[in-house]
Amino acid sequence: MPDISPLDVTNQRTLDAAFKHIEEEFGSLDVLINNAGISKDGGVSPSQLEPSILKETFETNFFGMFAVTRTMLPLLRERPNGRIVNLSSGLGSLTINSDPNSEWSRFNLLAYNSSKTAVNALTVMLAKEFKNTSLKINAADPGYTATDLNRHTGYRSVEQAAGIVVRLATLPEDGPTGGFFDENGEVPW
Repeated sequence: MPDISPLDVTNQRTLDAAFKHIEEEFGSLDVLINNAGISKDGGVSPSQLEPSILKETFETNFFGMFAVTRTMLPLLRERPNGRIVNLSSGLGSLTINSDPNSEWSRFNLLAYNSSKTAVNALTVMLAKEFKNTSLKINAADPGYTATDLNRHTGYRSVEQAAGIVVRLATLPEDGPTGGFFDENGEVPW
């Protein structure tokens, strides 16, 4: 496979180059896993967060995901059973965020959490648009996974987190679309 430039979800030029490469090399795309994400809240209370941090977070976590999806949709629609898996987070669940007894209630991160809530909305809206097609679009909560995003403080391995992503990427024809799932089933919105 020829070397291609890195994909930057905030740079349409790199998205177009990736599209062209996939189209020329493969002609279509079976699965799109949207996993770009940043968190720069830094423990700052929501009312004290700099607007620039909120904008930067949404630029990557939401607008970047939307741009990648929009760019790759023609390739996905070439397949009889295309799949889109949007990496979200339990922190994007309004139900979980509003529960003071949730294990996640201590994470009051305006930029990150609300960007993942927006990812969930994007998932629902796209699934509604393509409900009469074979394309399946779902959001995945991989859990608190040890990654660079959280300085490897998560208690789950990348391999554990990948389980729900793989399951959603390989859904059968009668599988769900427009849902939010973790390894235990549906996650509340």
